[in-house]
Amino acid sequence: MITGWPAERMPGRSAKAVIAVTLLALLLVAAVPVALLAAVVMMLLGHVVGGLALFGGSVLAAAAVVALAGVSGMRHMRKLISAGSLRVVRLGGSEYTHAAEPEDSLYTNLVQLDRSEYTELH
Repeated sequence: MITGWPAERMPGRSAKAVIAVTLLALLLVAAVPVALLAAVVMMLLGHVVGGLALFGGSVLAAAAVVALAGVSGMRHMRKLISAGSLRVVRLGGSEYTHAAEPEDSLYTNLVQLDRSEYTELH
């Protein structure tokens, strides 16, 4: 029994579905090279159409499941953000301007630009 995890931190049914689809996508993507090898062996044995169908089917299935995992993951992320259970802070322009930069540079030919020199497009 896990006592350190609060009940609200356990993944729900939709999170488990997203994880399952993602794992299936990873498995099918990892199976594509194996299908290619099997397809080459089939084509060398004379079953060209079968080999092409095997490889094409594996690529098509992997692409479909990867797309499904991406769509379901984005839907789940939007649901988490809209429910307020995941805190997202949108940064304005002023938060990006003061990135940590070294004061003394090792580069002698480095030119540091002012913000007005690279934000104006003419």
